[in-house]
Amino acid sequence: MARRVFFSFHYQRDIWRVNQIRNIPNIAGSAAAGFHDASLWEEAKEKGDAEIKKLIDEALKNTSVTVVFIGANTAGRKYINYEIEKSIARGNGLVGIQIHHLKDEDGNTDAAGKTPGKLTAAGANVYKYADKDKLAARIEEAASAAGK
Repeated sequence: MARRVFFSFHYQRDIWRVNQIRNIPNIAGSAAAGFHDASLWEEAKEKGDAEIKKLIDEALKNTSVTVVFIGANTAGRKYINYEIEKSIARGNGLVGIQIHHLKDEDGNTDAAGKTPGKLTAAGANVYKYADKDKLAARIEEAASAAGK
């Protein structure tokens, strides 16, 4: 059975990077709080904060680990703290994965971003993305640390 994982990241800036590492065997991820395409994100933004938080809450259901993909501007993202707080409240395992070094759709890498403070405060480990096998191992480590 696949593990359900919530993927938290800066949608507009890092979706291309995250798409390169999705579809890990035995991992079923929820992209950007369930925003599998830009139209859903735009619709949620028009409805406001409450609707976006509702979508985040729905996407977190039945997940056991939250992966915070850390790009150049992830720490400043509006909903990052909410996603981390809700993940902690659920008892999800947490892990940070740096992705700034992956290329975007134009072939550019990015500057390293700060680790979100709530992720650091939660004691989550942070790693630089290397490959899918190592990411899957980090997810399992986070699940074990959370007792999941």
